[in-house]
Amino acid sequence: MDYLKIEGPVYLEGSIDISGAKNAALPLIASTILAKDDVCISNVPEVVDIKTLLKLLGNLGAEFELKNNQVNINTSTITKTTATYDIVRTMRASILVLGPILARFGHCEVSLPGGCAIGQRPIDLHLKALEQMGANISIESGYVKATAKDGLKGADIIFDKITVTGTANVVMAAALAKGKTTITNAAREPEVVQLCEVLNQNGVNIKGIGTSVLEIEGRNKELVEIKPFGIIPDRIEAGTYLCAAAITNSTLTLNNVCTKHLGSVTAKLEEMGFGIEDNQESITIKPAKVIKPVRIVTQEYPGFPTDMQAQFLALATQAEGASVIEERLFENRFMHVSELQRMGADIALNGNVATVSGKTPLSGADVMATDLRASSALVLAALVARGTSNIHRIYHLDRGYDSLEEKLVKVGAKIQRLKESI
Repeated sequence: MDYLKIEGPVYLEGSIDISGAKNAALPLIASTILAKDDVCISNVPEVVDIKTLLKLLGNLGAEFELKNNQVNINTSTITKTTATYDIVRTMRASILVLGPILARFGHCEVSLPGGCAIGQRPIDLHLKALEQMGANISIESGYVKATAKDGLKGADIIFDKITVTGTANVVMAAALAKGKTTITNAAREPEVVQLCEVLNQNGVNIKGIGTSVLEIEGRNKELVEIKPFGIIPDRIEAGTYLCAAAITNSTLTLNNVCTKHLGSVTAKLEEMGFGIEDNQESITIKPAKVIKPVRIVTQEYPGFPTDMQAQFLALATQAEGASVIEERLFENRFMHVSELQRMGADIALNGNVATVSGKTPLSGADVMATDLRASSALVLAALVARGTSNIHRIYHLDRGYDSLEEKLVKVGAKIQRLKESI
């Protein structure tokens, strides 16, 4: 098992190229189940979650090749419709195959998902929506078993709660359904928007893209011809490196970004005193004279993303004063707090609210990653901590960041990937 050894404090300088968005690539890869021919997708991040989903498609019978951030997928060879526990348990996003498999083949079995332990993320909204579309669904021996012998039918879906993967799943299912499906309270995240745009550009009529109400005209099981396309830049990766520059009070430029997707993040950085230069496809952050405290409430897009909460909590340790961060989306997403406290952070937790008192000098320590974004927060803290930090269980980090240590080393970080001693 690998760990990261990081020496701090450091000053960062230079530029980083941002990879494609993992959370956009996952549903788009799943959407190839709807395609009749080969699909070529570029700017794909070569992270563990992507490889896991491709392995799942391969187990179903699909053929694929991932090379140089490009994947070619042919799902016409799929012969199985069961997504087994041994793969699904490692990544919650595996549930994204449920909608398209059911829509195409009329039956599927998908193991109940696993993944990061950041709180309850039930799939009941997915299942309820598919039942409204005519599916018969049962849960047996840890598997979701779904059938729609006569195909799925368009329906009016109202989500009680905004769900990103639920919206994506229903959009894909609706693409091959008979008739029109309307999704009310749909997720508006850029990753959902790209899924809708790609399907819309390739013969699935979708109205309301980017809004909370989507209308999808089903193709009644007629498969889609999907032309080559590229994945949008990863706004969470970009936000993480902006925080790396901020916590070290450095100047850093990020290339291959979509700055409009970063609005809530850059607004908070400016509020904290950092300079932001927006050049449309690149962004530069400049040091603050004084790092000011901040108040953050996580919300669905276009609000402040829960996937940036941990990074800003680490950054808040270097602000002059008390910052307050409220997590409204996941109940267990403060597990990184105890690890940051090991490094000297002054953080008080009260339910879903963290109060960070700064400025606090951090010291290097042995710490353990508990989930994907928490692991990046520990990396950020280690960049500014005095001494050596060893970050263990970085397999969480590898799920979502493509070449993180190489990118940070390039701009001045002192990071080594080492093997744990047995």
